[in-house]
Amino acid sequence: MNISTKKLLDTIVEGIRNKKGQRIVAIDLKKVKEAPVEYMVVCEGGSGNQLRAIRDEVDDFVRTNTHIHPLATAGEENGEWIAMDYGTIFVHIMLREPRAYYDIENLWSDGKQTTYDEQ
Repeated sequence: MNISTKKLLDTIVEGIRNKKGQRIVAIDLKKVKEAPVEYMVVCEGGSGNQLRAIRDEVDDFVRTNTHIHPLATAGEENGEWIAMDYGTIFVHIMLREPRAYYDIENLWSDGKQTTYDEQ
């Protein structure tokens, strides 16, 4: 099954929403020459447990709906920032403080940003 990057992006965002991830932003980096991926998705949760729940839901939801597995996942042990690598999309699931500190949206401000409304 060949899934478009846009379909994968939509499925990731839906998985985040399923576990009440907040302040979801997708950054389209297709026109940014030095970007390592086509999209970055950034969201936040209120606790380490919620970050892990979002990670698990994204993994399960994407796998069920697209049969795609993350190439790598990191950060579960620190409970502040979990990263998931889907090849064409990086997912950053963060607590509010690390998100503000690392400011990924500003770092990749050359990309087109889409903010998803809270549900």
